[in-house]
Amino acid sequence: MTMTGLTLVSPPHSTSSLQSFSRNDTVFQCQSHRISFSHLTGNKVARKRWIVVWSKLSGYEEAMRIRKLREAQSRVKIKKRAPLRPGSISPPLPVPDHIPRPSYVGTTQSPVLSDMCQVHDSEGISEMRAVCQLVARALELAGTLVRPSVTTKEIDKAVHSMIIEAGAYPSQLGFCGFPKSISTSVNECVCHGIPDSRQLQNGDIITVDIAVFLNGYHGTASKTFICGQVNELVQRLVQVTDGCLERGISACKDGALYRRIGKRISEYAERYDFSLFERFVGHGIGSILHSEPLILHHRNDKPGRMVEGQTFTIGPTLTMGSSECVTWDDGWTIVTSDGSRAVKFEHTVLITKTGVEVLTKL
Repeated sequence: MTMTGLTLVSPPHSTSSLQSFSRNDTVFQCQSHRISFSHLTGNKVARKRWIVVWSKLSGYEEAMRIRKLREAQSRVKIKKRAPLRPGSISPPLPVPDHIPRPSYVGTTQSPVLSDMCQVHDSEGISEMRAVCQLVARALELAGTLVRPSVTTKEIDKAVHSMIIEAGAYPSQLGFCGFPKSISTSVNECVCHGIPDSRQLQNGDIITVDIAVFLNGYHGTASKTFICGQVNELVQRLVQVTDGCLERGISACKDGALYRRIGKRISEYAERYDFSLFERFVGHGIGSILHSEPLILHHRNDKPGRMVEGQTFTIGPTLTMGSSECVTWDDGWTIVTSDGSRAVKFEHTVLITKTGVEVLTKL
């Protein structure tokens, strides 16, 4: 969940592995001319270097294939996708009085980011598992509703009903005045899209972000769904973003540095020449919706190590174009400045003694 409203300024990216690889003349020759390597006979060092180069070619070839796809599409005249426009927004959905609310509900002031690292005992871990599994089921429900002609308002209503029937509260509803129970970000919308009367169309993509408050604990997750048929480049953007999340999660274990997450995500995104949004970050989560540590999804030198029993979110967001953003007049909806589509995947994770548990995975 990215409702912290934080804009982060970080050092420039270090040179990407793809760029440094592509400047190696030997690699270009190997790629382009099928050079005989009989001259490597007897040269153990050279043979080892060839093996290293060859192991990197698969990612290089895939990146080049995606780049050629983009170039081909720019040459072919296709019907331009209409820019996203806001629909009408209905009033917030009601929540029964007996369901406990988070403390921020009823105020429009942004809560101060807690500096507390949220580490749980066995009871807290049990509660986190329960709320996160509810989030996962709600996200699964949302996915079944994604099809042409369905409005994002209808998805919001269905998920809202499921959450309150479970005796829980939709965490986004009323957070700093947010008017809906989930956020639905369509096409070039990066995050915080407000569900409205707009109907989904064939070829759209939509990121559904769900956060739930149950028994005093929050959990959150998001996923980008494809509506109908999209082209190969959009499919690849969705797949790579999901892969970035998996690689970020794989960096997690007790004692690991937080910055390993950003390093692994960046390495994978750069292989495919997609842009990573640096200003949107993961965060600690538990009895407090947003807390330290902030999880940076790009290369960084942030200090700190993960500890057993800790919970936080990881949620990289990628685009095939510029990572510059603009915010609509509603104060929430953030879209790419060039109209490029954006994709996000997010999970809540628990650091364990042996590694990591993805709490929002069914």
